[in-house]
Amino acid sequence: MAMSWGQGELFPTANEAEIQRTKFLLGKYKEMTMLMHDFEKFEEKLRQVAIDGEAARRIDQEDLHADKTANATILIEKQRWVYQQYQFYTHQLRRAFSLIQDDEAKRAVDYRYMQGYSYKETLLFFRHGLSDSTIRRKISEGTESMANSLKLMGFFEQDAHRRE
Repeated sequence: MAMSWGQGELFPTANEAEIQRTKFLLGKYKEMTMLMHDFEKFEEKLRQVAIDGEAARRIDQEDLHADKTANATILIEKQRWVYQQYQFYTHQLRRAFSLIQDDEAKRAVDYRYMQGYSYKETLLFFRHGLSDSTIRRKISEGTESMANSLKLMGFFEQDAHRRE
């Protein structure tokens, strides 16, 4: 049974909502890392496209004669803000991942979420040594371990403030 962070609690346990948030973010991990890499690689080109292209012409559909340069700046800043959010999330997930102690759970989470393989591909990868139910359990244990670590790091409080 999950307990919430209590006063003086040395090892807090993530509640069900926090475990679900961890699973959600893990499900987005590969996509976030790919988009971050793309942003880093093409940031200058993205900036130029925003200035030159139609994307910056009208951020608000009602503004037919918008200042293209100002809108391009807003678009670039929004892209940078998303990049920074992804940096925060992926960094915290990697920290929590590194703290998983069960090697099988760590390998299962790595293959399923960090490398971004589907659930079916993960089952096929581990099938030679483990049953489907064991793999499912190891993924769940690894995810829960990560959620507990994230809770201990104060991640969920920071996450709530970021989403407000």
